[in-house]
Amino acid sequence: MKGRVTTKASAPAKWIPFLCVFCFALGILFSNRLWDSSAEPNGQQLLSQRRHEQELQVINGDSTTNKKLSQNKDVMDEVLKTHEVIQSLDKSIAVLQTQLASKSSQEMSLKSSAPVPRQKVFMVIGINTAFSSRKRRDSVRETWMPQGEKLVQLEREKGIIVRFMIGHSATSNSILDRAIDSEDAQHKDFLRLEHVEGYHELSAKTKIFFSTAVAKWDAEFYVKVDDDVHVNLGMLASTLARHRSKPRVYIGCMKSGPVLSQKNVKYHEPEYWKFGEEGNKYFRHATGQIYAISKELATYISLNQPILHKYANEDVSLGAWFIGLEVEHIDDHSMCCGTPPDCAWKAQAGDVCIASFDWSCSGICKSVERIKFVHEKCGEGDGSVWSALF
Repeated sequence: MKGRVTTKASAPAKWIPFLCVFCFALGILFSNRLWDSSAEPNGQQLLSQRRHEQELQVINGDSTTNKKLSQNKDVMDEVLKTHEVIQSLDKSIAVLQTQLASKSSQEMSLKSSAPVPRQKVFMVIGINTAFSSRKRRDSVRETWMPQGEKLVQLEREKGIIVRFMIGHSATSNSILDRAIDSEDAQHKDFLRLEHVEGYHELSAKTKIFFSTAVAKWDAEFYVKVDDDVHVNLGMLASTLARHRSKPRVYIGCMKSGPVLSQKNVKYHEPEYWKFGEEGNKYFRHATGQIYAISKELATYISLNQPILHKYANEDVSLGAWFIGLEVEHIDDHSMCCGTPPDCAWKAQAGDVCIASFDWSCSGICKSVERIKFVHEKCGEGDGSVWSALF
């Protein structure tokens, strides 16, 4: 009995090592599966984290690239703006250079064409004439107005300028203008005005005469006289010389004629209503046949020519321009003597007239035929102007 028992007990004991090895292997297998199952989520997390980091890097890289692109765009915009500013400055500089060149050219032109300094003289006499008055001009040349070398000598030694003043015709370079050009080339005694000739434009012509004379000569006195009036130059110069110390003088035969409102009369005044009630008279003014004004008044007319109002009658216009100014009106009746016998009697009495004419004709009646007679009877003598002290 005891022998069976021992044999049965020894058989299971042989399997114990195998069981241990099997259990050990099973334990390792089981633990590996547990490790793998526990490690797999951690690996996925690591991979996910790495992927996320890479995505962030990509995103950050894109953002950096966008920023760089934006910065580059901003830089390009600034470069373009700077380029535009430079172009604008170049244009401005070019414009300024053009303006400076133009101004320099104008200055050079002005310097090259600078007016000759005005000749300083004692008086300028403008003889009002017309295209049709050639015979009148010749009669004046043959009597009281020196000619040729004598005219030049009068200017040089006495400072007296005598010129026929005339504008131009309405047609450029007409036969009338060419006739005056030819006459001037012969006598050299014209002052051409920028004025269209016409009887009803005498006020405008008077303004332009004074402006032109002031621009050309620096005179103490400026005289206007008609071409049908006889003048003694020596007496005129001596009389004006007595008023040299007065700054603003207006010398002539002062009158105050009626304002003529009726149409179709010779001296009709279209603006008669400005002078008050019908039948009123003009303010005092020098008669238009001859008058003289001092330098300041002639300069005043020259400076204010565009705004000086013109009335129908030239002598009224002149008087109106001095209304309101500090002007001394000098009424000198030796400037409006009658023709012989009036001026002849005065000459015999030693009171030689400055100017003579007929009131009825507003000048010497038939002056071409009669001015020589007036000169013989009322003239001061050819040497008077040369011996006169002024």
